[in-house]
Amino acid sequence: MQDAVALRAAPREAAAQQARLWQGELVEIRGERLEYVQVWDHQRERGGYVRASQLRRLSLDAAHADELLAVLRFVKDSAGSEGLGFGYGAAWLQAASPAQLSSPVGAEVLDAVAGAAQRLAQRASAAGLSRGAQEALLGQLDAAGRYGIRFNSHERGDRMQICYDGELFTRVLAMPAASAEQRARAALALTDPACEDPALGVLQRIQRQEDSASLLDQADAPGLPPVLKNRLQIRRASVWSAVAFERSRGAPGGAHATAAERALEALARVGPQGLPDTDAGLMNDAVMRVNASRWAAVPASIQSKGLQLRTSPGAQAGQTCVSLHGGAAGSAPLWTQCSHGVVWPASFSVNREGNAAALAVQPMAGWRELWLLRKQAGGWTLSVLPPAPTLPGIGYAELAGWVPGGRQVLVAREARGEGRYQRRYEVLDLATLAPQRQVSDPSVLGAFQRWQMPQWKQQSVSLR
Repeated sequence: MQDAVALRAAPREAAAQQARLWQGELVEIRGERLEYVQVWDHQRERGGYVRASQLRRLSLDAAHADELLAVLRFVKDSAGSEGLGFGYGAAWLQAASPAQLSSPVGAEVLDAVAGAAQRLAQRASAAGLSRGAQEALLGQLDAAGRYGIRFNSHERGDRMQICYDGELFTRVLAMPAASAEQRARAALALTDPACEDPALGVLQRIQRQEDSASLLDQADAPGLPPVLKNRLQIRRASVWSAVAFERSRGAPGGAHATAAERALEALARVGPQGLPDTDAGLMNDAVMRVNASRWAAVPASIQSKGLQLRTSPGAQAGQTCVSLHGGAAGSAPLWTQCSHGVVWPASFSVNREGNAAALAVQPMAGWRELWLLRKQAGGWTLSVLPPAPTLPGIGYAELAGWVPGGRQVLVAREARGEGRYQRRYEVLDLATLAPQRQVSDPSVLGAFQRWQMPQWKQQSVSLR
C-alpha cells in the first residue's frame, strides 16, 4: 500500500532488508509471524517478511469482485495512488467473469487503469522532482510494468517525456459497452501531441495525423460534459490544422481546404462556459495552429493594382518559387524568391499606393510567417516577419491592414516558443519595420479601428 516498503529476512525491524517494494506490487502470502506477514515475491524470486500494516490482502475469486471494484473507484482519480489502481484493477480483472469483462463495468475498469497509467507517466515527466520523488516514480513505473503496463520515453530538448503506450485506451475504444465519455478520454490520450515519437519519419507522422483526425471525429458525440467536449474540439482543431498543412504539401488524404474547414469548425464549437483556466494555454495553442493554416480554406484570387503574384515549382523537390510582376504580360519579374514553405497565394495583398505587398508563407505546421515586400530605390526587397524572435514553435504573423499614405502597416502576431507566450497587435513603420505602437488589445489602437481590413476581421481567429 506504500512506497519503499522493506522486504526483510526475518520478522523484526532489525533484520536485513532483502528488497524494497513499491505501491501496487503483488506478493503471495505464505504465513504470519508476530506483526509480520511472510510473503513470496514471484518477480524477484525472493521471499521475506513485510509488516502486516503495510499491505492489504486480496481475494481473487468472483465473490469479492464488487469489493475490489469499490476500492478501485475510490483510488482511481487520487494523485499518487496509481499503483493501487494497477493492483486493484488487475485483481478485479482476475476475479471478474467473462460477462463482466465485456460489460460497462469492464470498460470502467480498463478506463480507470489506463487513466492511472497516463497520470503516472505525466508525473514522471514533470520537472523539478526531488531525488526521493524520482526514485519512487521509477519504482512505481517498474511495478506497473509487471502488470504489462508499458511506457515509452522520448527525448525532448533537455528532458525526457514519459508516455503510456495506450494499449488499454485502444481496448476501451474497441468495446461496444464503453460510454461516450470513456471513448472521448481514450481518443484524447491516444492523440496527445506530447507523446508523438520525434523519430517518426515524414510519411509516418503524416499518417499518424490523419489517423488522429479520424479517431477524434469518431469520438465526438453529443451529451459530453462541457469540459471534456471542449478538450476534444480543441484537439480536433489542432490536428486538422496540421492535416491541412501536410495536404497542402502534397500529402495524400484529400483536399487541404476541407481539412482547414474542419479545423475552423472544431474551433468554433469550443464553448467558453466549459473552458477552465487550466485549459487556456491549450486553447491559445489551438488558435495559433488553426490560424497558421487558415489560408488553406480560402480560394486563391488574383490581386492586381498593377502588381501580380505568380508561383511555380522550384528546382528542388518541395520548393515553390514566387515572383512579383507588374506592367505588360511577359515582362521580367520585379522580384523572385524560392522557399520550401507553403506559399498561400490567397493571402497576397498590395497597399493602395502600390509600394508594398504582403504574403503569408508557412514553413511548418503551426508556424506562419509574413513576407513583406517593399519598393525601394534599388527595386523590390523582402523582409520576413516571424511570429516571434524565438526558435520556431507555434504561432503566426499576419497582415491586418494597410494605413493610407504607404508608410505604415498593421500586423497581428501571436506565438509560443522557448517557454514564452506573447500576443500583440502592432503598427509598423514600413521603412524600418520598427513598431510604432504595440498593444495586446487592438481596440485601444485607433489605427486598427480605422484601417484594419474587413477580410482580416472576418477570416482571422486572432480576434477572440
